[in-house]
Amino acid sequence: MQATIAITTGEPAGVGPEICAALSRANRPVRFVLIGHHALLVERARMAGVQAAFVPYRRDAVTPPGVLEVLDVDLPAPARPGKLVCENAAYVLRTLDLAIDGCLSGEFAAMVTAPVQKSVINESGIPFTGHTEYLAERTATRRVVMMLAGQYGPERQWMRVALASTHLPLKGVPAALTPEELEAVLHILHDDLRDKFGLPAPRILVAGLNPHAGEGGHMGREEIDVIQPVLEKLRAAGMQLIGPLPADTLFTPHQLARGDAVLAMYHDQGLPVLKFATFGGGINVTLGLPIIRTSVDHGTALDLAGTGKADPGSLFAAVDCALAMIRARQ
Repeated sequence: MQATIAITTGEPAGVGPEICAALSRANRPVRFVLIGHHALLVERARMAGVQAAFVPYRRDAVTPPGVLEVLDVDLPAPARPGKLVCENAAYVLRTLDLAIDGCLSGEFAAMVTAPVQKSVINESGIPFTGHTEYLAERTATRRVVMMLAGQYGPERQWMRVALASTHLPLKGVPAALTPEELEAVLHILHDDLRDKFGLPAPRILVAGLNPHAGEGGHMGREEIDVIQPVLEKLRAAGMQLIGPLPADTLFTPHQLARGDAVLAMYHDQGLPVLKFATFGGGINVTLGLPIIRTSVDHGTALDLAGTGKADPGSLFAAVDCALAMIRARQ
């Protein structure tokens, strides 16, 4: 029996609708349910020159390969490529809610998200930090971990980078890295690498916070006071943890070959390297949730919306990762 994956179509003024339409040519053993405004999807596919067939979603339907099912959601205001309007912010969150509810109920095996525009949601009066935090709140999950991943190099090796802190100002990072939080993040990362990625004994490379991993305390004490004690405690419990390592040499081939994933201490410590190596095929995964959620690793690309120039490669990779996670769970 084919798995059913919900695809949220993202910000209606961005590239989300057209890259979702491109799934019509994705030859994958899966049933796609696009959650968004049916007429918008038809229009953007036409504008972008994407040949796609759309039909209304019915849970018990049998759909031919290449046909995209649409769970239709009303769009409050007209959506023009590249033109953000606050009136459609609630629509974006409604698509997420439908996907989350369907995953929690078992109707969908996973959800894959197209990009949203955080700024316009906040400008509409709805506080919104990002997909990761919203999914945690809606699933009543106390802690989640953001991980980006992608294949790189001629041998298409996997690079996985998880974050100990996410959307924080840089000045707020040291205070957020408490022993309790770091331990919780490592538990989530370890358990999901094992249970959702099928790695029976994951090896995790852990970055230090400061330059040169603190240089023995001369450039900061977080490694000595927080990171190292947590790593020693969890190693004693059986985890394979390497570090804390200086971030400027962690992302070398020799070091990466020693691990299955990297834990960076803050957003811009690890993600620039990953995006440089994998952009166009990278993905975002939310760990720690009771459901499977993957996403593209790029933004709404308002300047490309409606042009047909947006590359759907990251969306295809997110679908493939979701499928692999479904199989690992089974």
